[in-house]
Amino acid sequence: MALDGIFLFSLIGELKDTIVNGKVDKINQPEKDEIVLNIRKGKIHYKLLISSSSTYPRINLTELNKPNPMQAPMFCMVLRKYLSNAKILDIKQIDSDRIAVIHFESTDELGFDSTYSLIVEIMGRHSNITLIRDRDGIVMDSIKHITPDINSYRSIFPGVKYIYPPKSNKLNPFNFTYTEVYNYIKDNNLDFNNSIFSSIFTGISKTLSTEICFNLKMNDITLEIDNLDRILDFSKNTFDKISLKDFKHILYKSNEKNLIDFYCIELNTLSEYIKVTYLSPSALIENFYSAKDKSDRLKSKSSDLQKVIINNINRCVKKERILTSTLKQCEEKETYKLFGELLTSNIYELKKGMKEAKVNNYYSEDYAAVRIPLNENKTPSENIQVYYKKYNKLKKSEESAYRQLEQNADELNYLQSVLTNIQNVDNYDEIEEIKKELIETGYIKFRKSYKSNKSKVSKPMHFISTDGFHIYVGKNNIQNDYLTLKFANKNDIWLHTKNIPGSHVIIKNTNTIPESTLKEAANLAAYYSKSQNSSNVPIDYTEVRNVKKPSGSKPGMVIYYTNQTIYVTPESPTLNLLKD
Repeated sequence: MALDGIFLFSLIGELKDTIVNGKVDKINQPEKDEIVLNIRKGKIHYKLLISSSSTYPRINLTELNKPNPMQAPMFCMVLRKYLSNAKILDIKQIDSDRIAVIHFESTDELGFDSTYSLIVEIMGRHSNITLIRDRDGIVMDSIKHITPDINSYRSIFPGVKYIYPPKSNKLNPFNFTYTEVYNYIKDNNLDFNNSIFSSIFTGISKTLSTEICFNLKMNDITLEIDNLDRILDFSKNTFDKISLKDFKHILYKSNEKNLIDFYCIELNTLSEYIKVTYLSPSALIENFYSAKDKSDRLKSKSSDLQKVIINNINRCVKKERILTSTLKQCEEKETYKLFGELLTSNIYELKKGMKEAKVNNYYSEDYAAVRIPLNENKTPSENIQVYYKKYNKLKKSEESAYRQLEQNADELNYLQSVLTNIQNVDNYDEIEEIKKELIETGYIKFRKSYKSNKSKVSKPMHFISTDGFHIYVGKNNIQNDYLTLKFANKNDIWLHTKNIPGSHVIIKNTNTIPESTLKEAANLAAYYSKSQNSSNVPIDYTEVRNVKKPSGSKPGMVIYYTNQTIYVTPESPTLNLLKD
């Protein structure tokens, strides 16, 4: 993933052409480490996303819409105070490094013009966004505060003077001499390997360094100090193309889901992969990062819910083990019943004080003798009652264990379905719905401070099959209940993975369902289930009239009959997804 100084150089060029001289219209902070500036330039509106995520830091134009928190964070409030309606004067890059500076001009409360700079440091886990006042370099605020106990060299929090990150002693790739490079290699004792250019020049990633080394070898130029003049002449051609903005923004992927890398020039080292060319560097990194970033953030947001579910699943598994052990012990109940009956039939031969009774087992074919232990301090009648009590106790324990095992299996099935739903969430509203469901079912304690968003209710996914049939897929148990019990008609087709947690799928049946549509719906049922990565997944289907919800059962739990089964190997859906 090569958002290095060179790719940032291409991004800065795009931003100069689009947002410079624009005015800041709105400022939002949808994530704790991410801001979005809505910029108006004439009649055109742009959205600039700036992220200080430790995993996917970036700055780019975006078209994504994210929900904002009910109360704006402090950093967002500070930006609104100083940058609302501010004009963007310029945007520049510091020394071909991963630092971008956006210069703003705004009017203060007294009507005087003031200039501020928003400094974006794209440096992995050290990434940050800082607003400074230009006249004295004082930090107004930063999205991440760095105190002296964290970094003794540079502190970043309101009121201190801003200090740039330590300047790299590497060379500028757009302005260097043979002597400078030769001395730098000797002074730092560098080895000639694929990382040589990223070790010498500022802003060069290992991706670009490897590409240059690969092209050198293709041109029969070996990586050694004796060839330094030829190496530098060749690499200078690459740097000159970059400085002249001769870019080709390409995304590399092995398939639709597996994105490999991206860059602003064509990479011969990745020629084996599928290439997708973009006109805009922002569109490229948005495509590359957004899905990964969204997935990571959703996982983070839902991690607490997953812990609750996994803990309860472990509890159910432990309970199942205990109940199974109880049933094993209950297998002795028939022996106690037999002892009681044999002692009853031979009670006239028993006397108090006997330690055991030897009687014939008239239930066996050969009337084999059976030795039955007795308590010598009890009467024959009391000994008989002891065995009957043991039998009755184990019988009740067995009945209770079977009943609890059935309830436990239902609960485990429900929890597995919720876990699958959490893993398939696509937005924050769906996480809130699952949280609400867990509160209603008692797995999460209700807190007065909890506020559910009643105005937003996520909808099931709506697909159109290749034959034109409408297919609906539930993404959580609330949606599953709605689809099956309220939305669907009795003659619609209902699909679900056989004995596997997953989504309810409905085919709206206005005519005879063709086999191709049935297979497409079955693929959706398998893909949005626990068996997404399995093969030959069994999918049961039947008319909705044959699906019932048992009284008192948990959300999404139903029973069905008169079904048929189809087997599919799940694939990523290619059907047209409608936005209802």
